[in-house]
Amino acid sequence: MFVGVCKNRNFSMQQMALSAFAANPSSSYSNTLSGYCVRQSERWHKRRIGSRIRAQAQSQLQYRKLGDSDLVISEVTLGTMTFGEQNTEKEAHDILSYSFDQGVNILDTAEIYPVPPKKETQGRTDMYIGRWMQSKPRDKIIVATKVAGYSERSTFLRDNAKVVRVDADNIKESVEKILSRLSTDYIDLLQIHWPDRYVPLFGEYSYNPTKWRPSVPFEDQLRAFQELIDEGKVRYIGVSNETSYGVMEFVHAAKVQGLPKIVSIQNSYSLLVRCHFEVDLVEVCHPNNCNVGLLAYSPLTGGVLTGKYLDANSGISKRSRLNLFPGYMERYNASLAKEATNEYVKLAKKHGLTPVQLALGFVRDRPFTASTIIGATTMDQLKENIDAFTSAPRPLAPEVLDDIESLFKRYKDPTIL
Repeated sequence: MFVGVCKNRNFSMQQMALSAFAANPSSSYSNTLSGYCVRQSERWHKRRIGSRIRAQAQSQLQYRKLGDSDLVISEVTLGTMTFGEQNTEKEAHDILSYSFDQGVNILDTAEIYPVPPKKETQGRTDMYIGRWMQSKPRDKIIVATKVAGYSERSTFLRDNAKVVRVDADNIKESVEKILSRLSTDYIDLLQIHWPDRYVPLFGEYSYNPTKWRPSVPFEDQLRAFQELIDEGKVRYIGVSNETSYGVMEFVHAAKVQGLPKIVSIQNSYSLLVRCHFEVDLVEVCHPNNCNVGLLAYSPLTGGVLTGKYLDANSGISKRSRLNLFPGYMERYNASLAKEATNEYVKLAKKHGLTPVQLALGFVRDRPFTASTIIGATTMDQLKENIDAFTSAPRPLAPEVLDDIESLFKRYKDPTIL
C-alpha cells in the first residue's frame, strides 16, 4: 500500500488514510509512511540519474590509459593511410575535423603512408595532417606514427640507403623528416612499423627458420629512441606487427639497461584475425605482466567485415580498396574468409546489429584492447564506424558473444592462405 500511496494519491482510500495521518501528527504510522515515501522518492531519483549517466556514457566515446604511459587515449584511433591516395587533402581535413569533434584524440600515421606505398606519394599523409593541425590545439591531439622496419624495397624513404633498417641513423633520419612533414616539434607515440629482424608479416603465419637474418640488437634500437626522448622529439615508443618474443626482448632490454619501455603494440585484430594475438600476446601484454596496450588495426579487415565484398559485382565493391589495388590484402578476400564473413553478417542481422556494429563492438569490448584503429574514405563510412562504438550495446550481449565463439570454432582465422 505504501508504494501505491507514494506513486498515486488519487485513490480515495489512500487519500483518507493520508488525511487521517496528517490530522494526527503524533502518529508513528504517519511518520513511517512519510519517511518511506521520502526514501522511495530518493531511490527513484537516484535511479533516474543513474539511467541518465549510463545513457550518456553509452552515447560517448570512452578513454583509456595506454600501457605505462601518461597518454589517455580515446577508444577510437583515426587511421589515415588513405590520405593522399584515395582521399584528397580537403577530404582528409574533413575526416580529421569530424573525428576530433566526436572526441577522437589520437590519430595514426606512418612514414610510408599513403598506402600502397610508393615514392611518388610517400609523405603526403603526414603533410595533410600537418597542415590540418596548424589550426588545432597541439596538446589535445595525440600523434602516433611509425618508422619503417627492415626493407629492401622502400629505400626511397632514406636519402642514401641500399636497405632500410631500424638502427640509430635510420631512426633519426625518419623522425626528422616526420617532424618536418607534420610541422610539429614532437611525436607522442613513435612505433616500429615492423621488426628489423625477420618475422612472418602481413598474412604470413608460419615462421620460416631459413629466413633468419642478423638484426639490430634490441638495446641499440632502444638507445636510439632514448636519445630522441631526451631531445624532447618523442614522448613514448611502441611496436607494431610484433611477436611475443619481440615484446619480451624489448621489455627485458629496457629493464636491464634502464632504457625506455614500449607502451603499445599495434597488431591486426578482428573477428577474422584472432589467433596471432590471443594465443600468447594477450598474456605477455597483460597489465600484470608487461602492460603493453593493443592498438588494434584492421578491425573490419580492410572493409571485408562490412559485407560489401560479398557481391563482387556491386558498385561499392568495385570502388573499394581490395579491388582498386589488385593483390592488396588478398588474404581477406579468400574464399574461406568470404564464407566466414557471410556467417558473421548473418549473425549480426540475427541479433539486430549491423555488421559494422558487430565487428567493431567485438574488438571494442576485448579487455586487452586499448584503442581500435578505424579508417574511412567517405564521411558516411566514418560516421558509421564511430557511431558503432556508441550505438552497439556495451558490452555486446552474452548470447551474441556465444554465437561469435561458435563461429570462431568453425572458422579459426580463415585469412590464413
